[in-house]
Amino acid sequence: MPKPYDVTLKSLIELHPLDWLRWLHRPLGEIALIDADLSTIIAQADKLIRVGSEEPYIAHIEMQSSYKPDMADRFMEYNVLAGIRTGLPVDTTVFLLRPEADGAVMRQPVQKRFMGGEPYLQFHFRVVRLWQEAVETFLEGGLGMLPLAPLCAVSSQELPDIVRRMEKRIEAESDDAGTAWLATFLLMGLRYDRSMVQHLLKGVGKMRESVTYQAILEEGEAIGEARGKAIGEARGKFAGRVEGELNLLLLLARKRLGEPSAKTLEALRSIAQPEVLERLAVRLLEVESWGELLAEL
Repeated sequence: MPKPYDVTLKSLIELHPLDWLRWLHRPLGEIALIDADLSTIIAQADKLIRVGSEEPYIAHIEMQSSYKPDMADRFMEYNVLAGIRTGLPVDTTVFLLRPEADGAVMRQPVQKRFMGGEPYLQFHFRVVRLWQEAVETFLEGGLGMLPLAPLCAVSSQELPDIVRRMEKRIEAESDDAGTAWLATFLLMGLRYDRSMVQHLLKGVGKMRESVTYQAILEEGEAIGEARGKAIGEARGKFAGRVEGELNLLLLLARKRLGEPSAKTLEALRSIAQPEVLERLAVRLLEVESWGELLAEL
């Protein structure tokens, strides 16, 4: 199922592929990002990176926030298809973003047997359980890994200091603070209460410029309150929610589909149900154009 933070995580890998490879202790070399659409009949793998020239290989990185019994088979399918397509060995790593993504198929290699006999097929892959990882390796590592720091082995009491350290590095080193903070906000929402996340990130100096989900919600609430003076408090809050959901959809969709036409904007702004806008945001990674996104309206 498409995930709202997918776009920002893929952007982090695209912007900082060496950071991810260094953290994984994989051989380094010349880098080339590969289109992850391995087949017209399967979903997209999260990210494929071609590494090296003398002894090249494919680094295959997956992100999971939920558990499905067949997901290891799916990773194997991506691995095999990538190997067939490129003719190179493929190294698969799965990042589990929260404990709910862990399960039996994540704790052992995939093995296929015929009638209980010896395995005729085995697939080994690396699993990174973020909630078990030391936060320092992310806080002191590459910028591409920094937004994952709050999902490491930390307590809620440690989060304010972690956010301050992240802000210091992003301010000093990042050319794309917006992507970093958007990824941070969306990822923290997997583990922590949204009100807590909003409170922690509200004080970040670049937050308004970063246009994160928190900022969108705050703007939506402000619009709702202003309208509420004329049409009533209840209706104002509802309008604020619709505005917030629309702004979030536009923020994520522009990264994937580009700038919408005036006609598309008019169609989106005519939607009065926040639930419809939420469904459109979830469908983003299933479509290739604004027309396709709006086809089911």
